[in-house]
Amino acid sequence: SADKNLIRIQLYASNGQACLNVADNGRGIDEADRERVFDPFFTTKAGDGTGLGLAICRQIAQELNGSLDVAADPELGGALFRLKLPC
Repeated sequence: SADKNLIRIQLYASNGQACLNVADNGRGIDEADRERVFDPFFTTKAGDGTGLGLAICRQIAQELNGSLDVAADPELGGALFRLKLPC
């Protein structure tokens, strides 16, 4: 139910980088799909979306000498997206 949905946002600086973590307690992203979610046109939503959003976000981060990755959040159990950019 919606009243049990959690989103955690963390913003901090570490080793000369600005870091943004966004995590939730949803079902997460299957380990086999974690790198594929950054592939252009990859989507798990049949008929909805183009599968370009995360690919574009990662490309922008890399062009700025940063990174964008995804993992399972050990605390909340859902997905954890980590964006790092130079300060």
